[in-house]
Amino acid sequence: MADEKAKAAEEAKKKQEEIDRKKAEVRKRLEEQSAKKQKKGFMTPERKKKLRLLLRKKAAEELKKEQERKAAERRRIIDERCGKAKNLDGANEDALRAICKEYHDHIASIESGKYDLEMEIMRKDYEINELNIQVNDLRGKFIKPTLKKVSKYENKFAKLQKKAAEFNFRNQLKTVKKKEFELEDDKGAAEGDAPAEEAAA
Repeated sequence: MADEKAKAAEEAKKKQEEIDRKKAEVRKRLEEQSAKKQKKGFMTPERKKKLRLLLRKKAAEELKKEQERKAAERRRIIDERCGKAKNLDGANEDALRAICKEYHDHIASIESGKYDLEMEIMRKDYEINELNIQVNDLRGKFIKPTLKKVSKYENKFAKLQKKAAEFNFRNQLKTVKKKEFELEDDKGAAEGDAPAEEAAA
């Protein structure tokens, strides 16, 4: 009896453990699903809109800072290349001449540098072109000219049209009678010869 009660209690305990385990699994599954739903629902339309606005504002600020930085850099380079603006207030003629001479010398040096750079670029372009030609010669590849697309039958049609035109031209010509184009002298000679022949007969 005691053994049966112990077995029944043990079976009941096992069933209870099994039920608890299944409940725990179901609870865990439900929690995972609710967590997923919360994650999906975290970005509501209002939050998305706010986030977009914040991102736009941040991008605009960054763009403005970048523009200011570029303007400052440009100003610095211009000041470095051109020098600071001279104060001309109350300057006498000699001071003005000295300033003009300084600017003239600066411009001349800049122009000579510009000319040197242009010549260097032209020389390098020429060298690059020569090297490209040598490479193509070594490879045995030549630049193929672009060909126009021509119809195979275009020539045949043109010949046929030309023949048709010649045929039409010949048909339209009138037959020429020789007597229409005889000269008056020839007519007179022909008429004068006829009576002489009759007289001789």
